[in-house]
Amino acid sequence: MTFGEQPAYLRVASDLREKIANGSLPPHTRLPSQARIREEYGVSDTVALEARKVLMAEGLVEGRSGSGTYVRERPVPRRIARSGYRPPTGANPFRQEQAADGARGTWESSSEQEPASAVVASRLGIEPGERVMRTRYVYRDAGEPMMLSTSWEPLSVTGRTPVMLPEEGPLGGCGVVERMAAIDVVVDNVVEEVGARPGLAEELLALGGVPGHVVMVVERTYYASGRAVETADVVVPADRYRIAYHLPVR
Repeated sequence: MTFGEQPAYLRVASDLREKIANGSLPPHTRLPSQARIREEYGVSDTVALEARKVLMAEGLVEGRSGSGTYVRERPVPRRIARSGYRPPTGANPFRQEQAADGARGTWESSSEQEPASAVVASRLGIEPGERVMRTRYVYRDAGEPMMLSTSWEPLSVTGRTPVMLPEEGPLGGCGVVERMAAIDVVVDNVVEEVGARPGLAEELLALGGVPGHVVMVVERTYYASGRAVETADVVVPADRYRIAYHLPVR
């Protein structure tokens, strides 16, 4: 193989991908069989099989038990807006985003104390093993799962205060900035780093994805005078959503 030349299985996968994109193989159409790919492209069974695996890993096709492999319906990505603007309503970011788009958003949450892992401790600037409040969320739009979030707050900040449980009490669900302000902690900075990776099995199960699907991960940390008071991982299915940032110009 000369420099820059694609392996045969990638060339076959690329051609089939193009046919899916231009509608030659529309959604719900059965993908050509391994034997058909072998004959049409003049490749081996191994190459044909690897090409099909590529398309499956990309989420373009799906296997149906006892029936074959079919082109998946490609969803039109929806926008999840993230903004530095915070109205004086006590709404958390998800409530703001949902209200802005007129969507019907709901969420479920559960909180539990746990010792901070090394990764969480590093992000919060505390020692591994220190107690944190971990809260897990599943956000839904019109009943469909759209986003997962896991947050951690150091109990050295919120412990034995009315805001120790993020979703309970008089400020339950109001968001980090408002809750911290209630205990005289002024949040003055937030950092978000966006990355992508294959979804974990439990994430894809909760989000309705299939193995191999890619998720976007927003790693968010709130700070008060340089001290981290909350950090979270927000997980969004990359094939269904786009993350849009609205940043104020100062």
